[in-house]
Amino acid sequence: MNRELKELDFERFWRRLQHVGLNAYESRTYMVLVGHPRFKALELAARANVPRQKIYEVLDSLAEKGFTQVVQEKTKLFSAVAPGLAIPNYLAQRQEHLQVEFTEQSRVAGDLVEDLSAAYSEGQEGRGTLDYLRIVNEPGQTATQYRRMISGAATEYLEFSRPPYAVDPLDEQSVKDARARGVRCRLLLEGARLDEAHRQRLTDYQAAGVEVRQISSLPMKLALFDGQYGMIALLDPLVTKPTWTAVMFDHPGMGEAMKGLFDAYWSRAQDF
Repeated sequence: MNRELKELDFERFWRRLQHVGLNAYESRTYMVLVGHPRFKALELAARANVPRQKIYEVLDSLAEKGFTQVVQEKTKLFSAVAPGLAIPNYLAQRQEHLQVEFTEQSRVAGDLVEDLSAAYSEGQEGRGTLDYLRIVNEPGQTATQYRRMISGAATEYLEFSRPPYAVDPLDEQSVKDARARGVRCRLLLEGARLDEAHRQRLTDYQAAGVEVRQISSLPMKLALFDGQYGMIALLDPLVTKPTWTAVMFDHPGMGEAMKGLFDAYWSRAQDF
């Protein structure tokens, strides 16, 4: 193997080690150790192009991560741990650490939501002039608001359904739950966009008492609850990837207008 190819291999492996989680100094140091049985720290610094004052810090970090070991305590010679041991063990350690961190974050987040919700409720008591309208661009927030609204519906749920979905109503148990509470549920879907999996699930909805119709096209996405509150979503015409902007509303006049629009399309649609 010529020198140029060796240098190319070093560069390739060095970058891949950084993708795994080592920093640049650690990756270069480990690559040098992989190609030799053992090195003194200062010799290793020169070979790996690591500043002399940093090499012991780098070696300590590699040892903590399981990539290096001391093979002779008297003169501190360092060698590489076999990649087949070092890399899987390091990833297992990272996974365990991330899981512990995520568990702690979830605990703190749960407490934070509870504490902030009380403050939020107090802060929202004084309604402003446009508090009945709110714009949401993030799909996760749209989905959360949708589930909150349908869980609170008492009499009626209407929806214009077309992709892309923040929440696919055909995947939502909450629709069946609303129907079980006695809420009248009507879904109007763009028939031309339904795939076979969606069509099969519609049978379950109809069996649960959900009314379903389809129409060739719909002007927007709409979810209306109890004739007063809900959301509309409009497709952004200025981007190539379909993106929806949702407007949340809680207003009787808006609700009445949206219900009139829904009924007009519903009357022209076909039963599924």
